[in-house]
Amino acid sequence: MKKYQLMAPGPTPVPSEVLLAMAQPILHHRTPEYETLFLEVRAGLKRLVQTSQEVIPLACSGTGAMEAALVSTLSAGDTVVVVNAGKFGERWLELCRAYGVDVVEVKAPYGQTVPAERVAEALRAHPRAKAVLAQHSETSTGVLHDVRAYAAVTRATDAILVVDAVSSLGIADLAMDAWGVDVVVAGSQKGLMLPPGLGFCALSDKAWALNKTSRLPKYYFDLAAERKTVAKNEAHFTPAVSIVIGLRTVIQMLEREGLANVFKRHDRMARATRAGAEALGLGLFCTATPSPAVTAVMAPPGVDSELIVKGYSQAYNITIAGGQGEMKGKLFRLGHMGYAAEFDVIVALAALEQVLADLGQPVDFGAGVRGAQKIFAEKS
Repeated sequence: MKKYQLMAPGPTPVPSEVLLAMAQPILHHRTPEYETLFLEVRAGLKRLVQTSQEVIPLACSGTGAMEAALVSTLSAGDTVVVVNAGKFGERWLELCRAYGVDVVEVKAPYGQTVPAERVAEALRAHPRAKAVLAQHSETSTGVLHDVRAYAAVTRATDAILVVDAVSSLGIADLAMDAWGVDVVVAGSQKGLMLPPGLGFCALSDKAWALNKTSRLPKYYFDLAAERKTVAKNEAHFTPAVSIVIGLRTVIQMLEREGLANVFKRHDRMARATRAGAEALGLGLFCTATPSPAVTAVMAPPGVDSELIVKGYSQAYNITIAGGQGEMKGKLFRLGHMGYAAEFDVIVALAALEQVLADLGQPVDFGAGVRGAQKIFAEKS
């Protein structure tokens, strides 16, 4: 028997207490019991996103939340600035093109970031731009974009800042109100330690003002309609009831730990993973600020990274992720987000040593684990 380990950058493991909560008999969403649950979850989501605004839950994926943000703030022919430095930056492009939104692409190579000054330059060149669309954590490359600096740029303009926080909410600090982020979108299956199935959207007053002029077609993803029903503590459409029940437990777990400690835990795991990979002589793909959610590691020269992913799975029953887009076959990604702790990183690195050896690569056994443990031995 080989114990299964999920170490991909989403979906991520679900804690046993969350699974038990979701295993309760299903609630009907038009009952007082659900109303009590939903009231508690709504308040907790505001604290998690660090906003006074309503955080609207949707029964969808993170991409659904991205689409909801787009169609609820823009119109065909509007101009937007898209920060594109990875597969999910490309997703913003694809969504915009599907809806006839004109794109000014501010691009950086995979593994790098876009400085805020380039965003400012794009807005100066296109003063009628309605929005800047960006990722916080670019899951495909392991890069953390400086959305706080982007917000400082957009705050002085008419454009709103829309941030995909699917792989950063509950992982890295994202103070929506304090930083001036206008739209935060997220999903349930990463830092929130839940199965896939819930998306989230939170809009600032500036974004809600833009919503009033939005003319893109929308029905299920009509956030104005959702806002009205959520304000009455009701669901517009049938919600993902069991996941909402699990979300209450997740919020309780995160608040027991304390958000600041949650962010520190993820930072320590990310630093330890990077140190362990480098101790094994492997290169890190990210050349900018690394994400605390996922580490992208270059495969050894001449090795297809998909063989490393396959080795983890077939030999050791561990799921990690490979490269996406242009980096497929060149890198592999180790997730360390959500329900993860120090010894999960140790397992991932110990398995990496075994996988590399299985592929005929020279390995200094224990070097990767030792590199990580040195980080964990630091008490700060």
